[in-house]
Amino acid sequence: MNKTGPREVEVVVVGAGQAGLSSAYHLRRAGYEPDRDFVVLDHSPRPGGAWQFRWPSLTYGKVHGMHALPGRELTGADDSLPSSEVIGAYFAEYEDAFGLRVHRPVEVSAVREGPRGRLWVESSEGMWAARALINATGTWDRPFWPRYPGQETFRGRQLHTADYPGPLEFAGQRVVVVGGGTSGVQHLMEIAEVAAETTWVTRRPPLFREGPFDAARGREAVARVEERVRRGLPPQSVVSVTGLPMTAAMERARATGVLERLPMFDRITPAGVTWADGRGVDADVIVWATGFRAAIDHLAPLRLRESGGGIRVEGTRAARDPRVHLVGYGPSASTIGANRAGREAVREIRTLLTEPGDGITGGPGSHHVDSPSQHAVAAAV
Repeated sequence: MNKTGPREVEVVVVGAGQAGLSSAYHLRRAGYEPDRDFVVLDHSPRPGGAWQFRWPSLTYGKVHGMHALPGRELTGADDSLPSSEVIGAYFAEYEDAFGLRVHRPVEVSAVREGPRGRLWVESSEGMWAARALINATGTWDRPFWPRYPGQETFRGRQLHTADYPGPLEFAGQRVVVVGGGTSGVQHLMEIAEVAAETTWVTRRPPLFREGPFDAARGREAVARVEERVRRGLPPQSVVSVTGLPMTAAMERARATGVLERLPMFDRITPAGVTWADGRGVDADVIVWATGFRAAIDHLAPLRLRESGGGIRVEGTRAARDPRVHLVGYGPSASTIGANRAGREAVREIRTLLTEPGDGITGGPGSHHVDSPSQHAVAAAV
């Protein structure tokens, strides 16, 4: 790192999960060289994005809709192995195959306005000065914990999906699982096999989807998430509007009563949870499968948020700053969505950096004497 000032690059990519690696791949395809024209900063200790932190019992065979990264399929994976292991190895191989040179572990603390129209990216590795930023930080680092009266008095254990260890730690215990998404249902079904008792609680009645999920329904779901983002509201997950696919395992759980849902409780007591009508359930553990929020606090100095609390995005571009692109945010917060958004972000950034008169003109290699080796890029991708 340059000790006398920030290191200058064309683009900084923050995050090396599906969204970040897709973006880095498309930057290479466009002729941008890693560590010269762009840099990828990732806070995780190893390749794998958020997948590396998934619980051991989430095997690869249980993963819903993992879409391959662009340019390289995931083949021959053992469905019985933990998804963290399978996808972590795949991401590591992908980084090596395309020479993406991810910097890790690097924490990005803030992105600020710098001189000469550049964005200054403050990190544990030092300062980077970029003409554009691709934010691909996902949501895993911001688990959402709802607050309920009496929560601090509970004598048992409370944990979130982000800390879920797998079902064996709940053997013989009374467990309340809160949340109607994919993770909540997965937790509930496997905990029910070893627990003394399980109770499933959701804020809204869960929506199960039976039958095929065709392209038209998929486009409709993404459009609903996209509309929130265009209005500057915090994004919902795509799953929240598509519903849960009814699998054979879910059918069995429903038949045995495991998927009998109760409405959200009103209060947490030292011994469990209670409802306003006087009902109560004793519990040893409360598992909060209540989702995550976008990890974008480091962008706060740029004042990108709208009054609704979210960042208004047009395509992948932040409406308040065309240099900032959010990939894996809102409608692109899925593996296939992140791939497409990575390509779109790079296309828009190339246009931005080559437009005359914007104060940040230039393309890959423009601030160097030599341009990128197109032969090397072609060989890599």
